[in-house]
Amino acid sequence: MAYQHGNHHHIPDEYRVHKPGAWLPADHRILRHWLGHHIKHVDEVGEQELIPVLKEFEDLIENNTRIRMYFSAMWDEVPRKPPYNKDVTDHSQIRDYKHMLQVLNHVFGRAPEWTDAAAGVGLVGLPLAAIFDYASATPSGHAAFLDPDVNRMLKKMLNEWGKYLTSPESASVLGDHPTGWFGEVSKKNLMNVFNTATNTSYKFEEMYQCDPSAPQHGYKSWDDFFTRRFVPQARPVASTEDHLVVANACESKPYALSHDVRLRDKFWVKGQPYSVLDMLAHDPLSEHFAGGTVYQAYLSALSYHRWHAPVSGTIKRAFVQDGTYFSEPLFPAEDASDELTGDRTGRASEYEILRKGKTASQGYLTALATRAIIFIEAEAKEIGLMVFIGVGMDEVSSCEITVKEGQRVEKGDELGMFHFGGSTHCLIFNKDVGKKLKGFPKVGREENVPVRARLCAVGE
Repeated sequence: MAYQHGNHHHIPDEYRVHKPGAWLPADHRILRHWLGHHIKHVDEVGEQELIPVLKEFEDLIENNTRIRMYFSAMWDEVPRKPPYNKDVTDHSQIRDYKHMLQVLNHVFGRAPEWTDAAAGVGLVGLPLAAIFDYASATPSGHAAFLDPDVNRMLKKMLNEWGKYLTSPESASVLGDHPTGWFGEVSKKNLMNVFNTATNTSYKFEEMYQCDPSAPQHGYKSWDDFFTRRFVPQARPVASTEDHLVVANACESKPYALSHDVRLRDKFWVKGQPYSVLDMLAHDPLSEHFAGGTVYQAYLSALSYHRWHAPVSGTIKRAFVQDGTYFSEPLFPAEDASDELTGDRTGRASEYEILRKGKTASQGYLTALATRAIIFIEAEAKEIGLMVFIGVGMDEVSSCEITVKEGQRVEKGDELGMFHFGGSTHCLIFNKDVGKKLKGFPKVGREENVPVRARLCAVGE
């Protein structure tokens, strides 16, 4: 997998956990190793003064009885036995919310680094998600990360971190040193993700707009690098003259294709059926998509993070719906799959229950997470009104729409982007159109479907 390198040539089956989007490592020991390193530092230097936004977070926890109960109980509900109590280097894990805040304080002023290939510790693309990883999957964590007051605080916290990620200081991780994103291994892996989608051999500067002779290839910040633009010729638009051909909106791997979706459904249960009214934030236009078709695909940490128009047409509605940031669904023990730990006993362990949420939350996120919702009236009457949804996951929740209502777009034009990476996205078609769309890529394929390439087409 592109986000793992160095000495991890093979991951034993008992440690394999599928992570859609590759934002957290497939081998959970890697995540614990990374987190343990930062916890060790915090424990060695002792308690530090919190930056203002984290002090505000602490005040929210301590001055709201409900929230204090959540944030106290969630850490108590994480088992105190292996593998939860210590990481692979024998470092203690996070023990309570004050400890959590100190670790956040340490991590907050840095951009994600490419981890040392020699150490073989893999990539942790979402450091805050790694910190909340175990606790968010507990019953109290589930309640906390659904709480509106908590999510308002998380938004403020992430916006503050976002200021750093757009600063020149954050570009320090873009060098060619071992932990830099332009080192030999990291650059190769970045391009492997791109080239395997099209069986090509582009170099970075042939794929992405940059200045390879300038420091950090000319990127001014971490965010500037992560929202990088591609060279137009590297991702041509499919069938520009044929308006019945739908282009892929994001460089992404197919996750699901569902027909006859309900306007309202129980999206938080096993299987996570799509609930169109909730996905579209109860917008009046939602009624057009009862019984329609939803195509969902996810973006990887090493990929391209801008969105492009799947059809030519007019932007009818475009808005960002605030939502949750670290919420994941809870699943009962009998729903946990034995493939997560290799357990063949037929009985789910506590470890499986805690890990299940991150594995299977893609559908759930479409109705709850912060997301960009764009209704497009396609030029082709055979397609009509359709919807693009860009769904933010964890700290990847800064969705920026770059088109306006009433604007005409051509197929392949930019619609917007995720800042600090990407998550998952959906295209929704109405009932009549969904039955006529043919040629969708196979769900479960290993390679990305190239952005702006042919996704499907209307066929009789």
